[in-house]
Amino acid sequence: MKKIMILGASELQLPAIQCANSMGIETIVLDFDANAIGRNEASKFYEVSTLDYDKVLEIAKFEKIDGIMTICSDRPMTVVARVGEKLGLNTISYETALKATDKGLMRKALFENNVPIPQFFICRTYEDVEHAVNSIQGECIFKPSNNSGSRGIYLYDENKNLQDAYSYSKQYSTDNIVLVEEFMKGPEVSVEAFVINGEVNIIQITDKITTGAPYFVEMGHTQPSSLPNDIQSQIRKVAIKGIQALNIDNGPAHVEIKVTEQGPKIVEIGARLGGDYITTDLVPLSTGVNMVELTIKNALNFPVDIKKLFLKSSAIRYINDELEIPEEFKTKVTYYFNKDIQLSDIKSSNDRRGYYIIQTMNLDELDSVISEIQRINERR
Repeated sequence: MKKIMILGASELQLPAIQCANSMGIETIVLDFDANAIGRNEASKFYEVSTLDYDKVLEIAKFEKIDGIMTICSDRPMTVVARVGEKLGLNTISYETALKATDKGLMRKALFENNVPIPQFFICRTYEDVEHAVNSIQGECIFKPSNNSGSRGIYLYDENKNLQDAYSYSKQYSTDNIVLVEEFMKGPEVSVEAFVINGEVNIIQITDKITTGAPYFVEMGHTQPSSLPNDIQSQIRKVAIKGIQALNIDNGPAHVEIKVTEQGPKIVEIGARLGGDYITTDLVPLSTGVNMVELTIKNALNFPVDIKKLFLKSSAIRYINDELEIPEEFKTKVTYYFNKDIQLSDIKSSNDRRGYYIIQTMNLDELDSVISEIQRINERR
């Protein structure tokens, strides 16, 4: 029996644990939270931080693992890569993991490889921030150098307090570095890709809905994209160029892109599966491709073959109030709501109370179902 180490036992990692179990693979799962939801699903569980390289390596050697991975989470990727390099496992390089998790290093790599990106400044001090804002001369996005889930994202303009914007973003950065970037206007998408022996395979393009300014928390995703085919072709080319610029030579990649008046430009790239149920749920529902299984096979150096089984439509919509789902839609809709989360300003993905996921035959039917759910619940 092959052994795979999975860093993380939260809800995000649960699909990986369950999928590996179903494949007859022994799961060695680590998480600092003794009560993590994936604990009882794991073959073996260790109460260890996924960021503790020395401890993770020690356990990996003891268990004689055949592969190591994490899904939908940026921060453990550097540990995955370091352990992979040390033990000769099939992971991305540590250098690539750094570029894919540190936004400053990522921007530098993309810039050096002529990948379309916004104007950016890496700021270590308040004086750096002042210089960046004066140079951009317009709306700016503030973001911490090494966080995710929309944490620390803030849209600044001349009507807002610069120190407040800087302080808000900086508090979410573990290295106290903040990126200040030109604010890009236009539709936002993500690209779900998988790299096999250096070849980038684009599996799906996902349309994105956010709360907008100032925090831009993601509130919905739809597959496939409804953008024109020529725009989607440009998106694919930019995504591939970005993935190659970071030297992601195997495994999944999740690329976030804004379609500006100057063309598609990269927001960020993750050397991982997309979160928010994009790759664990929406991709299988719209294409039949199980990207979690692909990631497990890749980590174990098994042959990986990508075959789209069908082309349907799928979507997730995040909500902050309970919903009534019409009886005729219940076979098409998965619904979840957490009553324990109190209503608050939505500043990050943690502030969302629930969601519903839909699969339909096409985008027209998808739009119709969503519109009807919204109409019924507006009358309540």
